[in-house]
Amino acid sequence: MALLQEWRDYAYQYDDSTQEGQQFWLAYFSVEQGIYEKLLTNKDVVEEGTVEELAGKFETEVQLFVGFLDGINDSLKTPNPIEEMEKDTKVSLDIDFEKLYYNMVGCKAQWLYELEQWNDILTEERRKELYKEQKSSTTIVKGDKVGRNDPCPCGSGKKYKKCCGKNA
Repeated sequence: MALLQEWRDYAYQYDDSTQEGQQFWLAYFSVEQGIYEKLLTNKDVVEEGTVEELAGKFETEVQLFVGFLDGINDSLKTPNPIEEMEKDTKVSLDIDFEKLYYNMVGCKAQWLYELEQWNDILTEERRKELYKEQKSSTTIVKGDKVGRNDPCPCGSGKKYKKCCGKNA
């Protein structure tokens, strides 16, 4: 079984509404924060190696590191093959920092997007722009409601009730 599936089977058994689940996720988030602090501090270094080597470098278990890789994969310039990953799979952490910040905001990971290391990577203004952009991307804006007797929005010139609203 690939490492990612093992991680998901293991981690998602912990319900964060239970004390045991809360302890597990707090411990994981602490490990995750430590890895991000190191990566953001050394922003010019692209970490590369096998999954096992990088887990050792970041002083964590392979299983927890796989969870980290799952979380960061969408924020990399070139995603890693996480679905088929094994301990000896070569991975690269070539981070797109703007995408990473944006994704952290989207996941509501305040403990990550408020790390002080971001000050040396993105300006405060840019972080505010990305924050606002991410938050507005999830806002649903409803258009004007078409009334029965209004012209049909399809452009036919008929009333809505006689055109596209017939079957509604």
